[in-house]
Amino acid sequence: MPDSQWQKSSYCGEGDACLNVSSDASGVHLTESGDPDGVILRTTPETFGGLLDAIKNGGESPHIVVSHTHDGLVRLTAPDADRPVVTTSAKWQAFVLGVRAGEFDHIASA
Repeated sequence: MPDSQWQKSSYCGEGDACLNVSSDASGVHLTESGDPDGVILRTTPETFGGLLDAIKNGGESPHIVVSHTHDGLVRLTAPDADRPVVTTSAKWQAFVLGVRAGEFDHIASA
């Protein structure tokens, strides 16, 4: 687990589990705080920046694959990840709103 503080979008409900992001010397970390398995996707600031750019511009991330399932889940997978981070569509939308508001830009430029 990274030593730094986890950050979630301000668009997440108070106290609700949400996609969380942190960074430290080893890179950027994404997790779904409500995931009982505690899966953490680890990546570089550049790769995370590519995800942010894709979200802001309506394109596809070059390295982190975002897939939406028929049952309302969203999976985030990186090429060398063991398992995907899984969240709900509502929590994903809260994250997207935070990304579009620039709430995670400082992590991509770290």
